[in-house]
Amino acid sequence: MKISLKKVKLLAAFAAAVSYPGVAQTPKSVVEPSRNTQTITPTTSDQQLAMSQSIKNKIMADNTLTSAEKKAGYVLLFDGKTINQWRGFRKETVPDSWAVEDGAISLVGKGGGDLVTKNQYENYEFMVDWKISEGGNSGIIYNVSEDPEYKATYHTGPEMQVLDNEKHPDAKQGKNGNRQAGANYDMIPVATPAVKPVGQWNSVKLVVNKGHVEHWLNGKKVVEYQLGSPEWEAMVKESKFAAMPGYGKIKKGHIALQDHGDKVWYKNLKIRQL
Repeated sequence: MKISLKKVKLLAAFAAAVSYPGVAQTPKSVVEPSRNTQTITPTTSDQQLAMSQSIKNKIMADNTLTSAEKKAGYVLLFDGKTINQWRGFRKETVPDSWAVEDGAISLVGKGGGDLVTKNQYENYEFMVDWKISEGGNSGIIYNVSEDPEYKATYHTGPEMQVLDNEKHPDAKQGKNGNRQAGANYDMIPVATPAVKPVGQWNSVKLVVNKGHVEHWLNGKKVVEYQLGSPEWEAMVKESKFAAMPGYGKIKKGHIALQDHGDKVWYKNLKIRQL
């Protein structure tokens, strides 16, 4: 049988188009896409780190409020430049021993006494970052009264301890560590270790709401109690505050930063009322 040249060409074209089992077909008309023509360029680890740091700086800028904090009702108690929302305990001005240093409220001298907020608060969340010097001691004291019968902030206000646990002797005194950083001083020890080494910043959230108090340190709830409860009153009787009739009794008062004579820094002080 005679087959025309035209039919032969058609049969050859058909055979080339058929995919036979086990044989990979790569038509010459198909061009592999170039690997250099990607539409998305991978981000290098250095770029990712820089982006992450940039985002962190925007979110965590010192002495500012995030949009979420503003929405939640927080207000700043320190702008990183002036201490105009604070003054000395039972004083009209800020003692010279306290000053702004590298964007933080710092104890730079001796004998000035504690700082207190100008305003008083009853139900609130207070946040602050603190850093203590080697062997140092300070504290955050709350529900403080300035009534003349009380000669010190701690005569009325419970304290969240600020301390170098490693080198200050107070860490080994008291009962079961109830004088260590984060503790309700001389009353309740921390439930779990949370403090960072001396020289590093520690983040605090203090919640006081209808007498219910929570100490948060570096994201962990370390102390919780109810002012005025039978358990609380029993602890007071066994503490150094037993002879102070106003201790823990004030429902609305000032927040204080303690002058214990040691170098300490506070920043990112902010509060919202509940």
